[in-house]
Amino acid sequence: MMNADEGTIDRVVRAVLGVVLLYVGLFVLGGATLGVALDVLGLLAVFTGATGLCPLYRTSCATE
Repeated sequence: MMNADEGTIDRVVRAVLGVVLLYVGLFVLGGATLGVALDVLGLLAVFTGATGLCPLYRTSCATE
């Protein structure tokens, strides 16, 4: 099992930002290309906020 690599504040900010991106992507922009892109980013932010695991942090720390 992997250890969380995000702090509490980072996780909360990511989760809130992810929900906002999902809302804007789904209800404000609808099916537009930008809306779909925001939905994908929102899902990624919610996932990393909920799990505490960020693939970008893990790969950048592996090189050190």
